[in-house]
Amino acid sequence: MAEDASQSPAQPITYSYEGPTMREAVEALNTKKDQYRQMGGPERVERQHAANKLTARERIDLLFDEDSFTEFGLLAHHQSQSPQMQGKVTPADGVVSGIGLVDGRRVAVIAYDFTVMAGSMGMVTELKATRLRELALRERIPLVWLIDSAGARIQEATGSMFARTGDLFREQVIMSGVIPQVAAMMGPGAAGTAYIPGLADFVPMVKGTSNMALAGPHLVKAAVGEDVSAEDMGGSKVHNKLSGVADREVADDHECIEAVRSYLSYFPSSNLEKPPVIEVDDPIDRRSEELYEIVPANPRQAYDVHKVIAEITDEGSFFPMKPDWARNVVTGFARFGGRPVGIVANQPKFLGGALDVNGADKAARFVWLCDAFHIPLVFLMDCPGFLVGSAVEKQGIIRHGAKMLFAVAEATVPKLTVVMRKGYGAGYYVMNGRAYEPDMIVAWPTAEISVMGPEGAVNIIFRKQIEALPEDQQAEMRNNMVGMIREQISPYIAAGWSFIDDLIDPADTRSVLCRALGNASTKTVERPWRKHGVLPV
Repeated sequence: MAEDASQSPAQPITYSYEGPTMREAVEALNTKKDQYRQMGGPERVERQHAANKLTARERIDLLFDEDSFTEFGLLAHHQSQSPQMQGKVTPADGVVSGIGLVDGRRVAVIAYDFTVMAGSMGMVTELKATRLRELALRERIPLVWLIDSAGARIQEATGSMFARTGDLFREQVIMSGVIPQVAAMMGPGAAGTAYIPGLADFVPMVKGTSNMALAGPHLVKAAVGEDVSAEDMGGSKVHNKLSGVADREVADDHECIEAVRSYLSYFPSSNLEKPPVIEVDDPIDRRSEELYEIVPANPRQAYDVHKVIAEITDEGSFFPMKPDWARNVVTGFARFGGRPVGIVANQPKFLGGALDVNGADKAARFVWLCDAFHIPLVFLMDCPGFLVGSAVEKQGIIRHGAKMLFAVAEATVPKLTVVMRKGYGAGYYVMNGRAYEPDMIVAWPTAEISVMGPEGAVNIIFRKQIEALPEDQQAEMRNNMVGMIREQISPYIAAGWSFIDDLIDPADTRSVLCRALGNASTKTVERPWRKHGVLPV
């Protein structure tokens, strides 16, 4: 009988493989990665250096602890079918992104690479950036942008493709107050990359090389006919001294990255943690009798409140925010016994320490920032009140002052107040007066707490009596009345009513604040439920 073919043993099937070996494939991969790490190529890298700018990768090396950076999307490149993009090579699609360690803590970075199509935001660029934003929020770690970008990549951003990039700003709003956001301006930032710093928490700008504006000079010329340079329209001087958009002007890329690292050292990784406490050598009970000379007893004599801050905080720990804008108010981070705090101080060197529209905005935003990340607040009060007059009323001083009132009243972090000299009117309130739930409020023996200063009170209360006197007697009468009013606003009266917790020796201010911070470290405040307040912006 013939053998059944169905029972025949299966014949092995052989395939022909002509591809590379595994070793060859890995070598090809490494070659491709090395090519992409060259960014826009040696010529463009040299051009970047000639403009006194580091490359995106050099900046990242400075930002992160050594050998701690993990890159995401190195092999990404543009996928555009537009005729303008054909033949263009875009290593990493112009953005270096990933996660590394800053002082041992994880931080995400999105660094625009100006050597690749001027760091413009293409569709793949934004897909990579979206990936890092999602990871930063999911992992609850800070997010740092290193911005050196011409903005949206016009070659790809026409038509409906443009709509995808709006996710960036919506996501920044969602991340606000959840994770720290830093936007370091290390080159241009136009249109889309200008709104990133507008929504970030900390914005340093490099002098001479960085600028930001909603439109570049060419578009401005076409749209409104104004002929202006990028520097004059949105350079570091403009945004640090005039607009208040930026927080710090720095000399170069190295100083910029150092400022970012220092800023992050005061913050927790997210709002789920407390700020990091470090070991310091500065004794918490250190007295400072230098304050007797720094702050004059005469309330009309100016001084530099920075010297007060330097005397009472941990040595060398003060990190100012917006130091060149609204200089009548000083804001910044410092440490007391290694604990991070936010400081809000009146500056008598400018406007006598009075508050104006910009000063109120500066303080309010800083208070909100500290409150969001559990950073205690220390108020150093020497405030004659808000500026008055038709000019500031037309600027909306009531609305801006209400903004500061809102922020201070809403804050639930530990709040400590030192009334050094003047605490007049609404200035006393917004600088965290007794009604605003200070966990400790103390005063120096030079303090004056009143609805207004004695000179103003005399001019209102006794104006008619003084004017009725012969002219050669008016000055003496006015001085006598001022002295009488000054006795009525003595800090001993406030202490007698228990409106302040204590009168202290100025030299003991540091130790008093250090102890108070420890006492308030377990503070818990419950507010009525609400979706959010209606901010007077």
